[in-house]
Amino acid sequence: MPDQPTIALPLDLPDVRVLRTTVTTDRELIIAVESTLTTTTCRRCGQTISAFYGYDRPIRLRHLPSFGYVVYIEIRPKRFRCPFCDDHPTTTQRMSWYDPKALHTAAYERSLLLQLINSTIVDVCHKEDLTPDAIQGIVDRWIETEIDWRTVPAFSIIGMDEIALKKGHRDFIAIVTARLPNGTLHLLAVLPDRTKETVRTWLQSIPASTRLQIRTVCTDMWEAYVAAVREILPRAAIVIDRFHVAQHYRDGADSLRKQELKRLREQLPKDEAKVLKKTLWPFRKRAADLETDEQARLDALFVHSPQLKAAYTFREQLTTIFDTARSKAAGLRQIRAWCRKVEASELSCFDPFLKLLDTWLDLIANYFRQRQSSGFVEGFNNKLKVLKRRCFGIYNLNHLFQRITLDLHGYRRFSPW
Repeated sequence: MPDQPTIALPLDLPDVRVLRTTVTTDRELIIAVESTLTTTTCRRCGQTISAFYGYDRPIRLRHLPSFGYVVYIEIRPKRFRCPFCDDHPTTTQRMSWYDPKALHTAAYERSLLLQLINSTIVDVCHKEDLTPDAIQGIVDRWIETEIDWRTVPAFSIIGMDEIALKKGHRDFIAIVTARLPNGTLHLLAVLPDRTKETVRTWLQSIPASTRLQIRTVCTDMWEAYVAAVREILPRAAIVIDRFHVAQHYRDGADSLRKQELKRLREQLPKDEAKVLKKTLWPFRKRAADLETDEQARLDALFVHSPQLKAAYTFREQLTTIFDTARSKAAGLRQIRAWCRKVEASELSCFDPFLKLLDTWLDLIANYFRQRQSSGFVEGFNNKLKVLKRRCFGIYNLNHLFQRITLDLHGYRRFSPW
């Protein structure tokens, strides 16, 4: 091809010299290099050897693209003979910038992993003209399929929750995360189910020194989690998430709203029933967040249903307790007083919630000790749902662990910046 202006660029490949470059008609840039190292380590005895024995077969590795060219690095690895072993075996020299089993340089594989963050394997394949197996092989080489406890920063709070791998199915898997002191999350485990035995076995696998530092476990009202934590982490405080609790008592008030609206639509004349319109979201809002017109619609509704007004008031009172109580003792005292008021009223919509409190109140009240919740777990689960939709489902748990780890820590681990 005709001569073109050229510039020198660093290859970022240590311990090599460039022998020649070739540009093909398919816009491929092939760079032939050779090693500048004069020793290697014997594969058998582990000693450093320097007796040169020739070259191995040439290999071609895809490297980072440059100026629209697909770049390949071509090298013939050196071989060395060991003078220390009895039969003097030969060993092929290994370079730091590629894996002997790989088809790409380490720098290129890191760039592919960066592209895969918040993306899909298929998308990266289309961009780079690679196969899904090639991308998955890179993921397998670089990202672990289970936690390496040596790499986990110190933490004292973990969260447990579950997600369904398939929408509409109840094949739940358990997700365990740690909340670090700086507020960031660290994935600890993806468990195949949420049974007590599975959770218990995993908790036992945590190094003893790490188990001792866990002070708080945030979870929902799933007995298997609680039983396993009590057995393996007896010193940890179990905190039932306040937002799961809020869902239950808010559902109680909302069930009464549905009943009352149905009754009022049947009893009120059509012109008076107009006040029932557009009251769903004002009713679900907190009182302090209501706009003037929303407050007016609620007041008109409450005129026709004093019971609904009482339920709304009780709901807001309990939310205020969770917002303002500053100790476990104060929280317990105020919640019990709230329960007595509800029981003394004529309302029955909170009966299921009162039964729930009989079982879980002590663990719910642990929230008031340090005001910990599963908010970080729920936010993380929303990311997992996005990941599942983006990838049209990930059913291999090892691959799911890898993809979550990549999305969480990929920029920190693989970005050159």
